[in-house]
Amino acid sequence: MSESITRRVARLVSGSVNALVDAVENSAPETVMEQAIRELDTAIADTRTELGQQVAQKHLASKKLMEENSRYEALSEQLQIAVANGRDDLAEAGIAEQMDIEARIPVLEASIADCAAREKELEGFIQALQAKKREMRAELQAFVAAQQAKATAGSEAATGRKDSAEQKAERAADAFGRILERNSGIAGRDTALGNAGKLAELEELSRKNRVSERLAALKAGKA
Repeated sequence: MSESITRRVARLVSGSVNALVDAVENSAPETVMEQAIRELDTAIADTRTELGQQVAQKHLASKKLMEENSRYEALSEQLQIAVANGRDDLAEAGIAEQMDIEARIPVLEASIADCAAREKELEGFIQALQAKKREMRAELQAFVAAQQAKATAGSEAATGRKDSAEQKAERAADAFGRILERNSGIAGRDTALGNAGKLAELEELSRKNRVSERLAALKAGKA
């Protein structure tokens, strides 16, 4: 039996980044990096697929519910006409149909509610997986930077060259990006410190905006 999306996400999100880094230290870094990132990307894609299915199912159920409600109202008007014309046989048929509709409506409403809940859950899964991917990349980049720094220190000791800390960090980041792109097919982001700083500031600004929105919502709820 294939692993469920829920269990799969829980396993990936709760996995230890330190364990992954240890694995990188004890085996080929490119292989471990490729496998870990690919699994996260696949899980994100699969979760998005299921999310799309839930959205479609909710849409269909909502459409059917509207049709049932419209049919129910139309039958109510027709029943009045049938009774006014002494057609009890037609009225009985209309009432029977209304009773069937009344039985179907709660099922449709429950289906819509379930789809909405699952939709929200899957959106949370995607956010958690993306956060885990960012965490993993950051940890791996720090590891590669540390390894590069060691190699650079050894080279400096032999050649007497003394580069700035900024230059060392940029070389380490470039090495990480090349490994990532070559082995996973995922193009690395521009790791130049200037651009990286702007991207970090952009992400922080976005997070602060979301925090402000939640705070405003809390205040509005107490008002």
